[in-house]
Amino acid sequence: MKIRELKMSETELLKDFLYEAIYIPEGVEPPDRKIIELPELRLYYEDFGKGKADLCLVVEDDGRVVGAVWTRIMNDYGHVDDETPSFAISLYKEYRGRGIGTKLMNAMLELLRSKGFKRASLAVQKANYAVRMYEKVGFHIADQNEEEYIMVIRL
Repeated sequence: MKIRELKMSETELLKDFLYEAIYIPEGVEPPDRKIIELPELRLYYEDFGKGKADLCLVVEDDGRVVGAVWTRIMNDYGHVDDETPSFAISLYKEYRGRGIGTKLMNAMLELLRSKGFKRASLAVQKANYAVRMYEKVGFHIADQNEEEYIMVIRL
């Protein structure tokens, strides 16, 4: 397994990983793939690479990209302010629960620090098992609504 930066020729992969990032509770039917075309989800990948916080790391296994973590400053669910990048992270199901997500998160946090960002944010559904991983790498709950936590980390 190798962590590396996303190549600009690979930005279409963000659509796959965005779909994979959708939290689906046990026993609930997954949404149609077209859901990623909704305006509130397109902002996670449209024109990726043009913003100062458009950063993406991927993990490769035998030459195949199996996970990604990316950040943008966008008015998404985890938006805090116009200086704070929001996180998205996703691994294919068969690669989850093996510590790969934690390694990806830590690598991205280090990259954000090296670029001079002061903090980062994300939104996560309260029932999502990933909440524990986010807390483990240093995120804390800054706000919440009925379904989600808004989590922030100081870099």
